[in-house]
Amino acid sequence: MAKTKGETPLMQQHREIKQKYPDAILLFRVGDFYETFGQDAVNAARVLGITLTKRNSGNPDAMELAGFPHHALDAYLHKLVKGGYRVAVVDQLEDPKAAKGIVKRGVTELVTPGLAVDDKLLENGSNNFLAAIHYTPHEMGAAFLDISTGEFFVAEGSGEYIEKLVQSLRPAEIIYQRSHQKILKEQFGTDIFTYTLESWIFELSFAKEALLKHFQVHSLKGFGIDQLDSGIIAAGAILYYLKETQHPDLDHITQIQRIEKDDFLWMDRFTIRNLELLPAGRQAGEQCLLQVLDNSRTAMGARLLKRWLIMPLIDLSKIQQRLSSVEALVLSPDTLQSLQNLLSGSGDLERLASKVAMKRVGPREVVQLASSLEVCQQVRSLLEGQKDPLLGSLSGQLTPLEEIREKICRELVAEPPAQASKGGIVAPGVSSELDELREISANGKSYLEAMQKREAEATGISSLKVGFNNVFGYYLEVTNLHKDKVPDNWIRKQTLASAERYITEELKGYEEKITGAQEKIAVLESQIYTQLLEVLAGHTRSLQVNAQLLATLDLLGTFASNALKYNYHKPTLHKGTGLHLKESRHPVIERHLPPGEPYVSNDIVLDADNQQIIILTGPNMSGKSALLRQTALITLMAHMGSFVPASQAEVPLTDKIFTRVGASDNLSGGESTFMVEMNETASIINNISTRSLILLDEIGRGTSTYDGISIAWSIVEYLHGAAGKPKTLFATHYHELNDLESYLPRVKNYHITNKEIGHKIIFLRKLAPGGSTHSFGIHVAKMAGMPPSLTDRATEILKQLELKRDDDGLGGSVSNLNSHEEGKTEGARMPSVQTASEGLKKANAPHLQLSIFDTHTEVFDQIRSALNEININELTPVEALLKLNQIKGLLK
Repeated sequence: MAKTKGETPLMQQHREIKQKYPDAILLFRVGDFYETFGQDAVNAARVLGITLTKRNSGNPDAMELAGFPHHALDAYLHKLVKGGYRVAVVDQLEDPKAAKGIVKRGVTELVTPGLAVDDKLLENGSNNFLAAIHYTPHEMGAAFLDISTGEFFVAEGSGEYIEKLVQSLRPAEIIYQRSHQKILKEQFGTDIFTYTLESWIFELSFAKEALLKHFQVHSLKGFGIDQLDSGIIAAGAILYYLKETQHPDLDHITQIQRIEKDDFLWMDRFTIRNLELLPAGRQAGEQCLLQVLDNSRTAMGARLLKRWLIMPLIDLSKIQQRLSSVEALVLSPDTLQSLQNLLSGSGDLERLASKVAMKRVGPREVVQLASSLEVCQQVRSLLEGQKDPLLGSLSGQLTPLEEIREKICRELVAEPPAQASKGGIVAPGVSSELDELREISANGKSYLEAMQKREAEATGISSLKVGFNNVFGYYLEVTNLHKDKVPDNWIRKQTLASAERYITEELKGYEEKITGAQEKIAVLESQIYTQLLEVLAGHTRSLQVNAQLLATLDLLGTFASNALKYNYHKPTLHKGTGLHLKESRHPVIERHLPPGEPYVSNDIVLDADNQQIIILTGPNMSGKSALLRQTALITLMAHMGSFVPASQAEVPLTDKIFTRVGASDNLSGGESTFMVEMNETASIINNISTRSLILLDEIGRGTSTYDGISIAWSIVEYLHGAAGKPKTLFATHYHELNDLESYLPRVKNYHITNKEIGHKIIFLRKLAPGGSTHSFGIHVAKMAGMPPSLTDRATEILKQLELKRDDDGLGGSVSNLNSHEEGKTEGARMPSVQTASEGLKKANAPHLQLSIFDTHTEVFDQIRSALNEININELTPVEALLKLNQIKGLLK
């Protein structure tokens, strides 16, 4: 490559490397510093908070420069990667003192958000996945790799399914085909770090060959993924990316697992968000279910808990196995305590095994690995003879690798430094040569003094002394008075005016040992340590299996500990349809109540035959949303194999949990609250089954009152008539929906109780049969601190609206509108459409312009005429919507 005019050899070298890694920040090692240049320096200075200067600042074309000491690499690398940058570390590949010309440099590591392996870049309790997405006309393929643990997953399915996996597994980085950049950004947004690859990488033959070569197999059938072409392509892209980012040591990636949608209880991405299962995006001080349940003792357990949470089991026998194991530990609290104490002493065996394979493990971590193997032995002994099948099986599969553990303890000192380069890591007695060199290095002066004394006595030369110079090294000096006593085997090296200098074979040999002893010690220690790591690397798979077994035992112990500590009980799962919860509680809310305040429990019954749909009404802030969520969370916890916050729980095997809870805008996507609400509700309606659990909260509130009532009413009708009869909890402020109980036999009304004392309201938070007719919105406004003048005025307007409604004989009941439909059970008529403005117009509002219409306008006359022409008793729901749309059209 031609040298640019005025460019130094160093900058030419930088430019050549930068052209190979144009999208990465180059940390360029220069002496004792890592330097960045140009735009890299601008970005690094901004992210790291370091000083930005200019090289040759007098030159108007001077290049920006920013650097930091080489020993601060870990701290600054962490910040750059967390800032979403790819970082190429360029090191000196030869000793500057021995280099001829410019020092040879090259990229020794390329770090991206999805390929972090350093502890400072990782969270102990969370996976750090790199994801690959592959698009086809009919489906999507996805692969997820955590290089720090070796976990490799593959899946394929609809866009909704892959979106759910991405939201659940939360990859730190997504790689994908460059031609699909627009669709990926639309689907996943811009918050995730992404990187594009060329189209030819996403070819089936290329990907399959890469996987077969890596796993050294002839077929992918053994992994159960041979038919997942789209998933295989995504997995192949990940292996290619690892190769291109300087990751040659991948022996810890020993298997690839298929994520099958039908193996787990399905929750779409809306449900995972609405149920507040994971902590992302939550306000300070708020808690989610994961944080409440996570009392794990190991990092492996914490990571596995997150996966169990977002992918609960649907296999009844496997769920019951977990529940039985938890019960066994609950009934043996001493065993449980001992198990948890032992697990607390384990390191992150999963990531330690990966570090061994990648040759990135330090001596201190190897000693920790030995401690973790000892934990495996102790856990196995503790649970030996355990009657519970799952506990016995898990503990029996642990392989403590005693020979490996003993080898580590024998060859490494008990408390080695974190880095092998620090020295002093090999224990005494491992190498006689090393021990001798250490003795020489530590006691060289004493050895020479002893030699001098011994030779003086043997020769009778009382003035003999040992000396040293840079020309001859060590020597024996004899004065001329005693030179006739010099033995024949001494070799003369130098003659002085008054003395002679000699060397001996012993002295020459010792000189060779003592000169550069520290360098030899470092080489020997490095060789011994490298040999140890090679032996450990041969047991990578066994170490990973041990880690997975300990993680599973950790979670079973966690569930048992939670049950004892928080009064959880064993649920009964069955293949019927009835959900019966007695004294159920919200697992998150109850843990964060003020001291001494008990959680008000509730009984909940849902079944396909008698009480399929509950219409739940009650005051604002009374606990309707909490009741909905706790029903879903208890169902979810039961499918995880956890005990639940209820005195009794009969939970039907559930294949899908759907929620539509809360309102939120997606303004960046151009969607209003109502559009988001309808998208989520449509996803529910289109995917329900017999075993679904549906939670709906305030459906329709994102639009006008009567649009909302119409939609909510129609949804209840649809769910009631659906072939699967999905169990549904429907919380609403539309009290008109209470009339549905009279016409749909499996719809039942319930409300959250309250007590009014004077002008105050007390929320009793107890579920009771029957509907509620009051939302107490003005009371809540007072509690929120609204000015008294405002709430008083609201009370006045409310009274006048209620009077107007009563005077017109339109008390809100639908029964008089459906009298001729008595005896029908599967269909119900819509309530009449009354404009709220009619009541507001009659209210005395001199200070507030509340009227929507001017009574003297032609438009209002048209609307009044249209309303007068409507025969409400013969109006169908569809006709009501059409009329409403017609009236709205007059307002445009």
